Amino acid sequence: MTDRAVGFVYTPGMPDRSDSAAPFSAEARRTFYEGHRSLALFMILIVFVAPFAGLYVAGLLGVVLGVLISGAAYVLTPCLWKWNGD
Repeated sequence: MTDRAVGFVYTPGMPDRSDSAAPFSAEARRTFYEGHRSLALFMILIVFVAPFAGLYVAGLLGVVLGVLISGAAYVLTPCLWKWNGD
């Protein structure tokens, strides 16, 4: 019987997936929003209000757009914040 390596093998050409500095990773977003509590509360408000605002303005299509826009804002805000210089 031969010994087999269990788990993943890292090779120099592969990107390190466990890097918390990856801009779109869930870990990077969590770290960002933990450090910016007031911005996190504002984003929670945006995520919940945008679909209802879309419903009021444009009906069902507005709800879909509100969900997409609020989701994009939630994901992109940490990246834009770092790009802006914080």
